[in-house]
Amino acid sequence: MVQTRLYFTAGKVEADSIFAALEVAFEDEGLPLAVLEVDEDRDIYEVSLYADGDVDAVETRLKDILAGLSLPKPIEREVLPDIDWVARSLEGLTPVRAGRFFVHGAHDRRKRHSGELAIEIEAGLAFGTGHHGTTAGCLEMLERVVRREHPKNALDLGTGSAVLAIAVAKLARIQVLATDIDPIAVRVAAANARLNHVKALVETVTAPGLHHPIFGKRAPFDLIVANILARPLMRLAPEMARHISLGGSIVLSGILERQCNAVISAYVGQNFRHVRTLHREGWVTIHLKH
Repeated sequence: MVQTRLYFTAGKVEADSIFAALEVAFEDEGLPLAVLEVDEDRDIYEVSLYADGDVDAVETRLKDILAGLSLPKPIEREVLPDIDWVARSLEGLTPVRAGRFFVHGAHDRRKRHSGELAIEIEAGLAFGTGHHGTTAGCLEMLERVVRREHPKNALDLGTGSAVLAIAVAKLARIQVLATDIDPIAVRVAAANARLNHVKALVETVTAPGLHHPIFGKRAPFDLIVANILARPLMRLAPEMARHISLGGSIVLSGILERQCNAVISAYVGQNFRHVRTLHREGWVTIHLKH
């Protein structure tokens, strides 16, 4: 499916205000939204809304919302072609071992060792093949947490290819909710869950943030894993606290080493206790308990 990205730039305060308004306005349609830091020193952030179907109508609504906030912005468009990236995304990649997990493409199925938990991932357009330091760090941390705490209900927030949701489902044999802002990622995640024979355990949903009704139905969670980015994770700290059970664990990644203390501080302020930090390839994975 061809999508169109409608985007504009704003300062951080404006971007946060606009994002909150758009999240409410387009909640029923489930249109993905994103805020990306373009230039921290110059306070430039890019706000994106992904639309398909009647893009002109969506853009008109977007302009009306911006006008209502007294924040009119010139809106640009980027057409995202419907390209199959599966073969390209895994071409030349070697398998990855992280703890007991063995993450591989179809071409490396025979390289699994006895006792390993194999996860076959066809990444497509979704982030998270296991090769990035954040994903591998999450896999190592999840193995420790699941083995010691035996969670019963888990959430993979920003699931991407669903490698982490699949890992939890295979390791703990529990229900895992896997959500992402990007509907393409959600389709890839669902396909990967089927491929790894955990479709009955992994529910995939397109949902920005933690405001979708599905979270109210499934919370509280004993375990939440979120491999996103440091700033969104810090903003999500209050919502994470509301959706985690007392004594539950969260595993956070997508965090540079220099951002580690700031992320931990945001969660300590929400009654989380820092348990452990793993360092891998300049990135960190953080385990906290509520």
